[in-house]
Amino acid sequence: MIHSRTLVALAAAALLAACAQIPELPQPAKPLAAEKLGLGEAGKAATDPAWWAAFQDLQLNALIERGLAESPNLALVQARINKAGALVEAAGAADKPLMGVGFDATRQEFTKHGLVPPPIAGTIRTTATLQAGISYEWDFFGRHAAALNAALGQQKASQADLAAARLVLAAQISRSYLALAQAQAQAELVDRLMGSRQAALALVRQRSDAGLDSAQELRNAELPLPDLRRQRLILNEQASLLRHQLAALTVQSPQSLDSLQATLPGAMPWPAEVAPGLDLLGRRPELVAARWRVEAATHQTRESRAQFYPNVSLSAFAGFSSIGLDKLINAGSRQYGFGPSLRLPIFDTGRLRAQLKGSAAEADAAVAAYNAALLEAVRDASDQYTGLQSLRAQTAAQAEALGQSQKLLELAQARRGAGLGSELAVLNARLSLLQQERLALDLRAQALDRQVTLARSLGGGWNDTTN
Repeated sequence: MIHSRTLVALAAAALLAACAQIPELPQPAKPLAAEKLGLGEAGKAATDPAWWAAFQDLQLNALIERGLAESPNLALVQARINKAGALVEAAGAADKPLMGVGFDATRQEFTKHGLVPPPIAGTIRTTATLQAGISYEWDFFGRHAAALNAALGQQKASQADLAAARLVLAAQISRSYLALAQAQAQAELVDRLMGSRQAALALVRQRSDAGLDSAQELRNAELPLPDLRRQRLILNEQASLLRHQLAALTVQSPQSLDSLQATLPGAMPWPAEVAPGLDLLGRRPELVAARWRVEAATHQTRESRAQFYPNVSLSAFAGFSSIGLDKLINAGSRQYGFGPSLRLPIFDTGRLRAQLKGSAAEADAAVAAYNAALLEAVRDASDQYTGLQSLRAQTAAQAEALGQSQKLLELAQARRGAGLGSELAVLNARLSLLQQERLALDLRAQALDRQVTLARSLGGGWNDTTN
C-alpha cells in the first residue's frame, strides 16, 4: 500500500507541474467607472414598471398588455432563460455525488485454453453482475464553483434580456400608438384647413366675378387646396401603416385595428429635475445584461484555469457477481471496493492553454461590450433628457405664438362686426390660427414621444434585484 506521505508528495508534485503549464495572460480589461462618465447620485427613473399607464389611455394599456402576453420575440427570450436555467442545474449537479445501480448478464462460451479453469472451461454459462456504485469529485480548486457561477451569470443576463425586450416592445407600441394619434389629429386639422381654404376661395371668386380681385389673386387662393388634399392622402396612408404596425406588435391580423381611433393623451407626470444618474447602472436592462455577461466570462476564465489542476475523486462500489444466475444473490458472490483517484493533465498538446487564452479573450470582449453599452446608455439617456427639456421650451414658445394668432382672429372678427374688416380677413386669420395649431400639435406629439424614449432609456422603472 502506498504511504500517505507518498500520496501527498505526488499531489504536491502534480500541483507544481500544473502551475508550470499555466500561461501568463495579459492584464484583463476593466469596466469603465461610472464617475468617469459623470454619473452622480442625482437622477431617478420612473418607479412603476408599467410606466405607460401614466398616460391614462385604456386603449394603449390594452395594446401593450396584449403585446407583452403574445409576442413571439418575448417567447424566444423566455426559452433562452429556460435553457440557461437548465445549464445552471447541470453545473450545480457537477458538485454532487454520482450514484447508480447496474445489472449485466451475458451468455457466453468459455474457452478451454484461457484463464478460467475446468469445469467451467469449455462450457456455455451465464455470467451476471448486480452492482451499486457511488463517486464524488472534490472541488479543491474551484472548477465546479466557477462553472456554476458562470452559468448563473448567463441565466441572470438572459433574465435582463427579457426585461430589455419587454421594455423595447412596450416603447414600440407606445410610440406607434402616439404616432397614429398624431396622424389622425393632423388629418382633422387638415380637414379644417381645407374647409377654411374652400371658404376663402369662394369669397375670392365672388370678388373676382365682381372685378374686385385679379386672376392672380384667384390662382393664389386655389393653389393651397391640391397640396392639402395630398397631405390628407399621406396622413391616411400613415395611419393605415401605423395600424398595421400596431397589429404586428400585438400579434393581430393587419385588418384587426382598421377601426382604431387613437387620441393623444396628456403628458406623463415627470419631475423636471430627472437626469441620468448612478441608478441607470441597475435600471437599464441591457446594461445589466452586459454586466452579468462580464461576470459569467470572468468565471469561465477561472474554470479554464482550474482545468490545469488535479482532479481528486473517490469511488466505491458494492454488489454481486457470479457465473450462473442461480448463484447471483449469494453471500459468496458479493464484491465491493473503494479508492481515491488523482488525475492531472500534463501532455494535452496545448488544448488547455488555448482554452484558457480563449476564455480570457472572451472576458475582455465582454468587458468591451459592457463599456460600449454603458457609453451608449449614458449618451442615449442624456440625449432624451436634453431633447425633452428643449421640447418643453419650444412648447412654451409655441403656446405664445398660438395665443397671438388667437388674438389676431378675435381682432379680425371684431373689425368685421364693426364694419371695418372683411370676411376674407377673418378667414385668413383663422387659417393662420390653424397653422399654429398644427405646429402645436406636432410639438405635443414630439414631447409625448420623447417621454416614451426617455422612460425607455432610463430603464422604464425596471430594477435589477438579482444582485
